[in-house]
Amino acid sequence: MSFVGSLVLYSIAALVAAFLIVGVVHSWRSYFKLRGKRLVVCPETQKHAAVDLDAGGAARKAFFGAPYFRLSDCSRWPERAGCGQECLKQIELAPEECLVKNFAARWYLGKKCAYCGKVIHEVDWLGHKPALMNPEKKTIYWDQVPPEKLPDIFSLYAPVCWDCHVTETFRREHPDLVTDRPVH
Repeated sequence: MSFVGSLVLYSIAALVAAFLIVGVVHSWRSYFKLRGKRLVVCPETQKHAAVDLDAGGAARKAFFGAPYFRLSDCSRWPERAGCGQECLKQIELAPEECLVKNFAARWYLGKKCAYCGKVIHEVDWLGHKPALMNPEKKTIYWDQVPPEKLPDIFSLYAPVCWDCHVTETFRREHPDLVTDRPVH
């Protein structure tokens, strides 16, 4: 094989490799951008619904540059599985704002803990995430609530910092191990 032939072959191989790398990077970006539970208002019922986008399908289509925006799950399915997915417009307009964890983070931001009064500034999703206190004074983590019920729960429950949630859970589950001392 001549020098020119080798050069052409290597050039073609480099172009194919570059195309593959760009496609894979675009696919991964698309996948990570579109995964995660989202909260939308169902156009049919005007009530909140929790949805998941088909992030895997979007990643496969993104490899070739084709847009793909479909639901893979909805809290209203299987009863309404044949809907027109008009709620996708809400996600297209504000993809990050629809994420359930971002919805929760916005609600907690600047609120004071119902027990200690400490202001909740930022939510630590990997560690000490905040909780909620229900009207019966029992604390639960917000992610134990079905996402479509969060807007209603947030209007009824009070925010609780992680420290107080752990303390109150221990107090509730092990009352025989807790000694309350009066404040001096």
